[in-house]
Amino acid sequence: MEYTIKKLAQMSGVSTRTLRYYDEIGLLCPTRISSNGYRIYGQKEIDLLQQILFYRELGMSLKEIDHILKDPEFDRENALYSHLSALLLKKSQIELLIDNVSRTISAMKGECVMHDREKFEGFKQKMVDDNEAKYGKEIREKYGDKAVDESNSRVKGMSEAKWQQAQELSELINRTLKEAFEEGDPAGETAQKACALHKEWLCMFWPEGMYSPQAHKILAESYVADERFTAYYDKIAAGCAKFLRDAICIYCGEE
Repeated sequence: MEYTIKKLAQMSGVSTRTLRYYDEIGLLCPTRISSNGYRIYGQKEIDLLQQILFYRELGMSLKEIDHILKDPEFDRENALYSHLSALLLKKSQIELLIDNVSRTISAMKGECVMHDREKFEGFKQKMVDDNEAKYGKEIREKYGDKAVDESNSRVKGMSEAKWQQAQELSELINRTLKEAFEEGDPAGETAQKACALHKEWLCMFWPEGMYSPQAHKILAESYVADERFTAYYDKIAAGCAKFLRDAICIYCGEE
């Protein structure tokens, strides 16, 4: 069955403007253009749009989605199983947060006692699960299952104060990195301060004894090599991931 762009928009909930944009960037092109100039979409495009929406729901950028879908080894059935796994994980995260909110309400009413650590269980578990889903395969290959499992345990065992400290430190790193990037010198005082803060942040999550200048530099290289890391730091400023990598290499070389 074929659909005009208007009918596809109504059926999928995606605006005609978005569908036109997907066509412009080559992500989702119509199967043909009718004699009166309308974009016409067939079954192949319907299935492709479904895949795009699944990936968008999982937080992927259009660039990442385009790369995946145009991979010659892309397998739709395997992708659907992957989507199902990710959505089930997301479901469990939401259920955990719902339980957390419910227990917080009960505690406020005096119906139960909720310890401070319990208030953050859902958030910490979500962070662990998200990191596992996004980077689990790579970091387990690079650092080993034991190191990753110990790191996850550290996160889930953080006290309220420690958790808050980690969040504030992350924000401070990004602010300092932005300032350093604007100065433009990876060897400068501000850039090196950002690297020292970055090391402090890593040591809050990495198992005891795991940190070394070499391990820090290897991680920094992944900020440039892995587009997911690059996208995170380049939100601060375009080119910021490479700048941080260069700054860390200088910092670690001086230790």
